[in-house]
Amino acid sequence: MIERVCVIGAGSIGSLFAGHLAQLVEVSVLTRREDHAEALNRDGLRVTGRSDLHAHVTASADPDAIEPFDLGIVATKANGLESAATALEGRFPDALVMTTLNGLGAEAVVREHGEWPIVSAVTFMSGTKHSDTEVEYVLDTATWMGPYEDTPLERVEEVGELVRRSGLEAEVFPDLRPAQWSKLIFNATVNSVAALTGLRHDHHFADEAEPSDLGHLVHDLVDEGKSVAAAAGVELYEDPWEMNVHATRRGSAHYPSMLE
Repeated sequence: MIERVCVIGAGSIGSLFAGHLAQLVEVSVLTRREDHAEALNRDGLRVTGRSDLHAHVTASADPDAIEPFDLGIVATKANGLESAATALEGRFPDALVMTTLNGLGAEAVVREHGEWPIVSAVTFMSGTKHSDTEVEYVLDTATWMGPYEDTPLERVEEVGELVRRSGLEAEVFPDLRPAQWSKLIFNATVNSVAALTGLRHDHHFADEAEPSDLGHLVHDLVDEGKSVAAAAGVELYEDPWEMNVHATRRGSAHYPSMLE
């Protein structure tokens, strides 16, 4: 049974995991900055928005100060993944490690630093970090997860059940790759277009009524990604274009991370 969780990386996604899971199990947080850890230890972690929580967590920027844990959730940005995996190297031999980064290859980076069983995951939930100790829960959408290499599916299902009991959404797949590629194409398109146009992810991304509408560009980019997936032999779990249209109709346009 998972009784102790460590969240590696305390940005908006890591904070959402930490705040919710701390309602059920012991949660530690491995931060990049010592002053961030001190603030969490002093003030706890506040989650607002779609949840209203005040969680107690134990935080440190020193991996040697982190107590052994059953599940480690790596929630860094891509440019922080290597240092996070290095911090875990040679430590926590009994842990299960879950990567939550979008895209492909995060699991392979972690594997280079240890033999832990790994869970692959991508997440659709989003938050806005207001301070080192407060995050707003904005989109209450699911985290998709599945086994990496020979990790038993039962271990993944246990993680999914824990995440759901904490108040977050989760969906478990025997093979995450079709879902992972769907999210990859969606994210690569939406993030880049938002960053280049300065637009939040809103109705402009799905509009195709007029020749000048932005949706034409978004649709073409999605189709290019779908062609790459097909060439790689991946049958997508969901159509990234339909994912885009659905997201723009949720009524709460958010700032994609690359735009932020």
